[in-house]
Amino acid sequence: MPRFRLTIEYDGAPFVGWQRQDNGPSVQASLEDAVLAFSGERVEVVGAGRTDTGVHAEAQVAHLDLASERFEARTVMNAVNAHLRPLPVAVLAAEAVGEDFHARFSAVWRAYRYVIVNRRAPLALDLGRAWHVMAPLDVAAMQAGADRLLGHHDFTSFRAVQCQAKSPLKTLDLVRVSRHGERVVVEAKARSFLHHQVRNIVGTLKLVGEGKWRPDDVTRALEARDRTAAGPTAPADGLTLVAVGYPD
Repeated sequence: MPRFRLTIEYDGAPFVGWQRQDNGPSVQASLEDAVLAFSGERVEVVGAGRTDTGVHAEAQVAHLDLASERFEARTVMNAVNAHLRPLPVAVLAAEAVGEDFHARFSAVWRAYRYVIVNRRAPLALDLGRAWHVMAPLDVAAMQAGADRLLGHHDFTSFRAVQCQAKSPLKTLDLVRVSRHGERVVVEAKARSFLHHQVRNIVGTLKLVGEGKWRPDDVTRALEARDRTAAGPTAPADGLTLVAVGYPD
């Protein structure tokens, strides 16, 4: 049975998230409907990351299996894209892979980017793609706070209450905060993340950037292992899944 690896970008605004749900349209269901429309096969499209409602992706990775062997990878990409219109989802690349490839379980790291626009004026071009924060942010202080989170920790304070992960233990390989004019960018990389982990980290670092918290307060929140000890959950629309890594 042929297996295809897809690289996908999407605007998360109209969707309830990646995963198929009963309460609204999802990216996964939209892709599966597109595959059904061109192939006549009802398949499961398995994604590397289950992005939440409103979260975007530049390079989500997924795989699917087709019973028919008559389709080439390029045909799959073009046909799926044709049936996705006018939804804001696009397959950027498709390739045939072996049955041992699994979009989720074969992944060795995932990388996210969170964008804050730090200015007084309201958002126009970045509306729906960034968090508008008017108070000046100290990026150096935010990075000092972010450094407290690097490595292997119990991230209970930074996981959603409804998180279904079996363990709160995760290893953060990268949390980098940088300023590019009015844009403050938080980058995070790990093998996997807890539900809302990146957004809760960003919400906490915002408090540090505003001077309401000290960097050491991030350590205090981490060690508390209590969601109420950390900062608020940053809005979903500033978050984008930017890359998924696999063994060579």
